[in-house]
Amino acid sequence: MLSHKAVGPNAGARKYDIITALGAHALSGDKHDHRLVLRLITLITARYNWARNELAVGQREIARLWSVDERTVKREMAKLRARGWLVVKRQGARGRVSEYGIDHERLLEDTRPTWPNVGPDFDLRMQGTPEPSSVVPMPVRGAVTAPDVSDGTEWTLAQAVLHAEDAGLYGSWLRALVREGRAGGRLSLRAPSRFHAAYVQTHLRNRILAACQTVDSDVSDVTISG
Repeated sequence: MLSHKAVGPNAGARKYDIITALGAHALSGDKHDHRLVLRLITLITARYNWARNELAVGQREIARLWSVDERTVKREMAKLRARGWLVVKRQGARGRVSEYGIDHERLLEDTRPTWPNVGPDFDLRMQGTPEPSSVVPMPVRGAVTAPDVSDGTEWTLAQAVLHAEDAGLYGSWLRALVREGRAGGRLSLRAPSRFHAAYVQTHLRNRILAACQTVDSDVSDVTISG
């Protein structure tokens, strides 16, 4: 999974990824999630110290930032603590504001189900999977046997087109895709793994769609799952 430490050369990208994960999570929920997470995102971007994992700001200032009263601030901060996203590092006393930290592991675990909504590249990056482009083998034209097209489905015929275009690429990424079904113009394919599906969806989907439309003009969309 993505490191929770937003420091170093890639700190900016990691911060954006965490904010994106929060936003996608909120948008998948109801209006109460929308509002609570928007308030947290605003608080993070305005007052959170990423390097020290420190959020030290008074309720009055938060109320002004959120355009609410202090009673609402108390209630919303309590909700964030109950979710485990905010943890009290030092309780406020004698005029000193409370100091909070963010439990990044809990936050990322709770938002994980909506990572694919952002896109397969984001999902892979958040899981700490190496960039797919780094594992693409050099294609060897003609080294891969052409597919059997005897069943006559649009996918096997499209595979023959893809094999003719680039046998190495076909053998590496496309031969293993299995036809799951067809709903109208949408063709569903399944890859042997989530990683495989994400790479193909990101880098080769348009090529697959073009090949399918070459053999069946009614195909309007292709989805790849893993």
